[in-house]
Amino acid sequence: MNPLLARNKLSIFIGLALAFSTSAAFAQTTTTSPTPPKKVERLKTIMVTGSLIPQIDVETPAPVQVITAEQIRRSGFTSVSAVIRAISANNSGTIPNAFTLGFAAGASGVALRGLNVGSTLVLIDGQRTAPYALDDDGQRSFTDLNSIPLNAVARIEVLKASASSIYGSAAIGGVVNVIMRRTYHGAEASGEVGTSQHGGGAMTTASFMAGTGSLQRDGHNEYIDVEYSRTNPIYNRQRGFPFNTTNLSSIGGFNGIGGQPFLNSGSIYGSVAPATLGTAGNLLTGQQIPGSLVQPLRPCGPGSTPTTTAGVGSYCTQNFTSQYNEIAPEQKRYAIDGRVSFKINSDTTGYVNASYVQVQTLSAGINGPSQIQLSTPVNFGAVALPPTLLNGSPNPNDPFAAQNQYALINYAFGGLPNFGSFNYTNHNMRLVADLHGYYDSWRYNAAAVINHTYLTENNYGYLNIPTLMNDIQTGAYSFVNPASNSPAVLAALSPAISNTATTDLQEFSLTASHHLWRLPGGRSELALGGSVRHESQYEPEMNPGNNALGLGNTQIIGSHDVGSLYGEFQAPLLKSLEADISGRFSDYSDFGTNFSPSAGFKWQPFKYIAFRGTFAKGFRAPSFAENGSSQTTGFVNEQVPANFAALHGNDAYTQPYAIALLSTANPNIKPETSTSYTLGTVVQPLPNLSAAIDYYDIKVNNIITAGNVSVPLNAYFAGQPIPPGYIMQFDNPDPLFPSAPLRPILVGAPYINANSLLTKGVDVDLRGRFHFADNLEWISEFTATDILTWKKNFGQGNLQFVGTQGPYILSSGAGTPKWRASWSNTLTDGKWSATASVYYVSGLYMSAPDYTGNYACISQGPNGNLPANCRVPSFTYVDLNGSYHLTHNIDIFGGIENLFDRSPGFDPLDYAGVNYNPTYQQPGIIGRYFQMGVRVRM
Repeated sequence: MNPLLARNKLSIFIGLALAFSTSAAFAQTTTTSPTPPKKVERLKTIMVTGSLIPQIDVETPAPVQVITAEQIRRSGFTSVSAVIRAISANNSGTIPNAFTLGFAAGASGVALRGLNVGSTLVLIDGQRTAPYALDDDGQRSFTDLNSIPLNAVARIEVLKASASSIYGSAAIGGVVNVIMRRTYHGAEASGEVGTSQHGGGAMTTASFMAGTGSLQRDGHNEYIDVEYSRTNPIYNRQRGFPFNTTNLSSIGGFNGIGGQPFLNSGSIYGSVAPATLGTAGNLLTGQQIPGSLVQPLRPCGPGSTPTTTAGVGSYCTQNFTSQYNEIAPEQKRYAIDGRVSFKINSDTTGYVNASYVQVQTLSAGINGPSQIQLSTPVNFGAVALPPTLLNGSPNPNDPFAAQNQYALINYAFGGLPNFGSFNYTNHNMRLVADLHGYYDSWRYNAAAVINHTYLTENNYGYLNIPTLMNDIQTGAYSFVNPASNSPAVLAALSPAISNTATTDLQEFSLTASHHLWRLPGGRSELALGGSVRHESQYEPEMNPGNNALGLGNTQIIGSHDVGSLYGEFQAPLLKSLEADISGRFSDYSDFGTNFSPSAGFKWQPFKYIAFRGTFAKGFRAPSFAENGSSQTTGFVNEQVPANFAALHGNDAYTQPYAIALLSTANPNIKPETSTSYTLGTVVQPLPNLSAAIDYYDIKVNNIITAGNVSVPLNAYFAGQPIPPGYIMQFDNPDPLFPSAPLRPILVGAPYINANSLLTKGVDVDLRGRFHFADNLEWISEFTATDILTWKKNFGQGNLQFVGTQGPYILSSGAGTPKWRASWSNTLTDGKWSATASVYYVSGLYMSAPDYTGNYACISQGPNGNLPANCRVPSFTYVDLNGSYHLTHNIDIFGGIENLFDRSPGFDPLDYAGVNYNPTYQQPGIIGRYFQMGVRVRM
């Protein structure tokens, strides 16, 4: 056992014990004091996200959006992830479940203000959670929203302002606080099924919740919540063009279909050409003999099309996207959550909460069969079969062996076990103990959290490089008759790549608040607190020894201890004016200290209108990937510039391809820091009608980045030297233009503090409840976010990203839409309800300033922009949900998602989906979706 970890766990339990014993002593002292204590006026208060001080008024200086359990039920959403990712303030960098090609496959994350998932803090009941065991892009740690049970959620509070002065690191963009039910009495079971009109994605959910006891009457309450859900996969073959193919030639794009030798993408039938070796004895330096033609290795079979191209030869093409690939993976989720609440006396209550959530993500075809002509971590782009095997016999796999010629091979391994699939199972175990109450006029809260996650990863279908080279030289694998390969040969060539990654968090915190002197507007209030926390992450190599061909790699090992002291002072200066200041000092064992202050005000000159504003400093501590022991290799799509393509005659060598990005940890990295402002107004002319408009301005400095890859790429393509600090590796020569410049296949650099970012925008929140005759009620809720600016400085000046596909090298490359909005309208009479919800996201221009350094369209076809206007259209869809109170104990409910069956916009640039954007337009690819369920109370 790690001695430091053991000491930290012990300190937490000692602290918790002290908190409980101290509170008991408080209670005893109050009871036995010879002098009757002064009666303290205690108003009914609630804790609001963003403050240490209990509030009477839920409207604070900082904007907080509240999503209640009632709203969640009306929306038809079946997971916490779906609820939070629909928030209009969630933007670029957010992670959808559909992004199975990402480093953090199997998880879902939120990115308020488009500041990536590492800059949004997710809490449960105001307490931190252990992050997902895999980092976004191998760099940023975040909370997996799939690991939060839904059924026990009382409400979700979204703080749309920086809150490092209250919560510490990672709250630059804001805070999402998922608040669970305090108590529950009774029993309730529910089940729901759903399916898409277009096939795939069938859903089954079931839940059971039961509780007993009354906290007020009995002094205790216990409840348990059990949940299960399963969603079946959706395959690309179940959707129409262009979402089921990479052949876009019919609409002016490139033909990227599989099996074309000049794209280094072979079919399962293979193709070969006579070749020599560029370097004697090196089978990775094959060069096609000039004037020779490609021919099939074996006859084209089912699922392929015989194809002949002048000057190239004959081969078999395959639509791998339609045959193998998925739009969404299968996902199974199990959750059990239990809470015991107790009341020691009139001044002291507490609870113990334990939960276990297991999320299994199974993908049966993210990549299709493995290709032999892959370029990382070893470049097999020009691999050749030898005419003679190591034992001296002719090679049966080489049709040119009789002429003593090598065979330049293009081939996909279709017979490998479970090829192109993975199975990730995340286990999240969390234990929280909380004690709160009063000692005299002090209100205190003590809490301890222990959270452990472990993720089992199994990746299948990748080629083991040493075994592959051995099989090529010995003939152990038959390319000409793959059905003859034994299970043992296949298992050795493509072993399952398995490991287990873990994260841990243990924290103890103590906060106390107290009334101070009276001011003209009322009593001032002071809150003080402190916490100690230990965090660790262990992620072994994804690709051990870099032996798996075509698999990126990441390794993260790190731990640190954090001690914090924090406070808040609230002053009602006038009946109409309230001021608030807060600050937090944090001491990290790895990078040092940070102090984050903030200030806010709320001014209500009239009963129906209030003005509010905040100023805050914030920070994000370096992740273990950024300052620990780590390295990460990922991939993005590269489009070479026109001048480079012209040197190659615009041949297939210059078509879009995957380029590897290598990043390594830097122990001297500093935290990201921010300065932010909010300013807004809340208008409530009637008790049932309100409107809020808030402006935000966030400046982030010292952004941790692996370096702007556009800098070395632009320098290389311009014929200039590669700037210092970058590394670059290159592909084999173009067979048709061997003397032309080589295309880059890898760019790498360590993490550095280099960039700055500025984003500004406006949030709008409108709410109304209107009552009519016969108990009829209309509830209308509108939220929208308009990003006015989102600029990042890469040392070349501020580049504007609003409305573009950038930042492209971030999560799924989904872009930064200017507008996101939702509008829901509910009619109900208490017995039935019907809700129509409209969701809107604005369009994008397909440029990526972070990748190219300019605003040029990078979605190209042979004859120019693809599409011609280079735009991803906006996307609007409507959900319709309803419920009916059938009997006293039974409700039926159902809905239709994407009621009008809107298809997603065409987006060939997004690398998380095939020709569409799954981050913002996943409901479009799913299509019209029907749901029906029943809820029974017992």
